[in-house]
Parts: sequence; structure tokens; C-alpha cells
Amino acid sequence: MAAAPVWSVDPRTGKQREQVAVEATAEEVDATVEAAYSARGALADRTVRAAFLRSAATGLEAAGDALVETADAETALGPVRLTGELARTCYQLRAFADIVDEGAFLDVVINHPDDTATPPIPDLRRYKVPLGVVAVYSASNFPFAFSVAGGDTASALAAGNPVVVKSHPDHPGLSELVAKVLRRAAAEHGIPEGVLGLVHGFEAGLELIRHPRIAAAGFTGSVRGGRALFDAAAARPVPIPFHGELGSLNPVVVTEAAAAERGEAIGAGLAGSMTLGVGQFCVKPGLVLVPSGSAGDGLVKSLTDAVSDTDAGVLLDHRMRDNFLAGVTERAGLDGVDSPVTPGAGGEHTVSAGFLTVPAAKLTEEGAHDLLLEECFGPVTVVVRYDDEGEATAVLSRLPGNLTATVHLSEEEAAGAGRGQDILAELTPLAGRVLVNAWPTGVAVAPAQHHGGPYPATTSTSTSVGGTAIERWLRPVAYQNAPEALLPAELRDDNPLGLPRRYDGVLER
Repeated sequence: MAAAPVWSVDPRTGKQREQVAVEATAEEVDATVEAAYSARGALADRTVRAAFLRSAATGLEAAGDALVETADAETALGPVRLTGELARTCYQLRAFADIVDEGAFLDVVINHPDDTATPPIPDLRRYKVPLGVVAVYSASNFPFAFSVAGGDTASALAAGNPVVVKSHPDHPGLSELVAKVLRRAAAEHGIPEGVLGLVHGFEAGLELIRHPRIAAAGFTGSVRGGRALFDAAAARPVPIPFHGELGSLNPVVVTEAAAAERGEAIGAGLAGSMTLGVGQFCVKPGLVLVPSGSAGDGLVKSLTDAVSDTDAGVLLDHRMRDNFLAGVTERAGLDGVDSPVTPGAGGEHTVSAGFLTVPAAKLTEEGAHDLLLEECFGPVTVVVRYDDEGEATAVLSRLPGNLTATVHLSEEEAAGAGRGQDILAELTPLAGRVLVNAWPTGVAVAPAQHHGGPYPATTSTSTSVGGTAIERWLRPVAYQNAPEALLPAELRDDNPLGLPRRYDGVLER
């Protein structure tokens, strides 16, 4: 039986552009994983690792025009957006190279023997080592930053792990091009090209998560797809960590004082955030609690005007378009749901932005309206009108886990008056990032960033963005009473690598 072809498709027309590969067979997945496993020793030297990451960034920049052209042809995200995303991806690679150079991620801790302690302490030396080959499942909506050279890959390589990427079918041509750039960068530093493997196909993705050489996996996508892989990772004879980002509603609370003070600006800001990238951001605000009454009415009018002026856009593929249209139709048909700006088909290949409104009372008890508490991927949000603080709290209490949660406060509330602190306390259990007087779209690549949250936002407590994303691909190991001559260089008393460490209880830098 011939291998199934992998086509690059133009989402603006739904037509095939070119065949870029074939779906990997089980034997090809095995060979790819084994090649990655054989390359792991070449990443042992941190200096080589950091240089590889920097060369990868330089190579991506050099090929930028061709990469952006291909990415736009496969995703319709536009050259401006994609050029910025490529720059972010290159910055991220270099940021992880800096982390590798610094070495603090190894968490070196050394305790010398202490017979006076209860119980006595032997000679103990602890640090972190790579897990092994990491499987990365690319996302559709960020073809650079969450794909072949994205954060999962960059952080896994930085930790010293080879990577095998499952290409996303929405941008297979770009995936092939980016993989070639990374392999060339690896070869420049004597690292086998197998350190970065790439496979295509649904079945290949299942074979990958089941492969005994795979030590961990990272995923960004739907709840359904991510949960299936998460369950497969747990069902293996040897279960492995699965760091999945699955879905998020990203609730927003607007206080009555904030709506009265700057409702027009909040409405316009919400429109910009929910329609950014045609609503295809994982942190799109999908449920917004707005007070009933004149202040909230003004906000909704501003939102109506701004969304009405938004042009129709192309989603990443026609399957997503079909799901979006079906999802908004089902939600709009629920009792008590109004549609001030009706989201729907903007044309044969496009969708138009819109939003729905619903009284908070419809969401305070289980029932058909629970559908409004689920993410709808695309340019739509649900505005929930609440009569009092108790209603808003009741709705929040029913929400699943999220990547972000936002509150818009008045100037006086932000200064400490009113319920500002109480609302933050209500939002904190719901999300990994809590925002005040801002919008969640846009995830800065920064050391303090956390991009994760309670399930179903993510399947672990880790972040996929920022420096601490490297921690997902490491495990601690301690040596007890090991002779100095046998210890890894990272754990020797003379600290030949100059690493930050905690030495007999004292933090050394």
C-alpha cells in the first residue's frame, strides 16, 4: 500500500498547493526516533548546545523571506504577523542559549557530610539531567513559535534532549523548510542531523507517543486531541510526562466602576483582542463578565461598533471554519442568547467576527448553557451580563481551568479600594496568568512568564513559554558518597564549570 501523500493547502482557496512529503510509516517513525536517540550524546556539551541554538536562530533569520512566504501561503496569517512571529522564535532560541550558558537551570546543590545533623547527612550532590528523546506536537495557529523550531523544541534542545516533531498538517511545507534549517545548524557544530526529527501523519503521531525511546512529549492543540495523546502517554508500559496545552476560555471580569469610568475603551480593547489573528489565539478572551445597566450598555455599544468594523478573515483551514460556524450557530440558538453582531460566514472561505450576550443567571446552574463555558476557536466571544457581584462570582465558580484570567478595574479600585483584591483572589485559582487592566493576547517571552494553567488549559503545572519551560525536560538525580574523581564536572567541589549552585546551604553565583 502506497504511503499517503502530505499536501500543502492554501486556506484562502482550499486548494492543494503541492505535495511536500508522505505520511511516515511505523518503521519510519522508529528510524527517526532511533536516530534522535543516537544523537543525544552530541548535546552533552553545554557550550556546543548553546552555539547550536544561536546558529539555528541565525539560519532562520537568513531564510526568513522564504519561510514567511511559505508560512503565509499555508496559514493566511499575513506577512506582518508572521515576520513578527519568526523574530519572536529566533529571540526565544537565543534566550534559551543564554540560559544554557548560565547553567542555573541545572539546580546544582551540594551538601557535605554532617554527623551532627539528625539524622546524619552523608555527602550528597544533586543536579538535573535530560530526560531523553522528546516528542513535540506542533500547533496550527503559531507556525513558527509553537511548531518545529518553537518553544517546546527550543527548551527541550536547551535541556540536552533530541527532539522528534510531529508536523501539523496545516503547514507541512514550512515544517520541512524549518527542519532543514535546524539540521544545518546542528551539522555546523558536529551534531548529527537526527537530533531534530520530523514526521507527518495522524498515525505517525500515535506511533510517536507510544515509542519506547520517547521520554516526554509536548503538545499544543485541541482538548480532544491532546487528551487522547495524554491518555496514550499514561497507558504506555512506562508512562511518560505529557505537557499539553489543550484549551482555554480566558475569562475577563469588568467591574461596574471600570465600565463607568472607561467602558468605551474597554469595549474597543476587547474587540481588538478577540479578533486578533482572526480569533485564533490560545489566549483569546472568550467569556467576558460585564455589569448590567447603563455603564455595561456603553461598553457593549463600543464593542458592537468595533467588531462591526472588523473585516472578514480566513481561518487556518476549512475544518476549523466548519467547526467555528457550527459552534457559533449552536451557541446563538440557546435560550436567552442574543447576537448583537452575528458571527458567521464572511464568504466562501472566510468568517466574520461577532459576539453573543447572555444573562449571568443562565450560567449559574448546569444545563444546555454549559456550552458557553467551552472554548469556541475563532473570532467570537460571549458577553455575560451580571446584576451583582454574587452573580459574577457564581459564574466564575463554574469555570474550568484557563491559561489566563483578567480583571478590568477602575483607577480607584486599582489603587486598593473596593473589591480589587477579592476579585484577584477569585481569579487566581482559575488561571496561570492573571492580568489587571490589560488584554491576554500576546505572551511575552520573559523569565517570569507562565503560559499554563489548571486543566484543561494544560495537563501539567509547567509553562511552555519563558525560561522555566526548560524544567519540563529534566529530572533530578543525586549522588551519595561518590568519590570526587567519579563525579560529573557539574558536581565537583572546585566548580570547574563556574555554575551557580547551593553549596552547604549557601547560594553561590
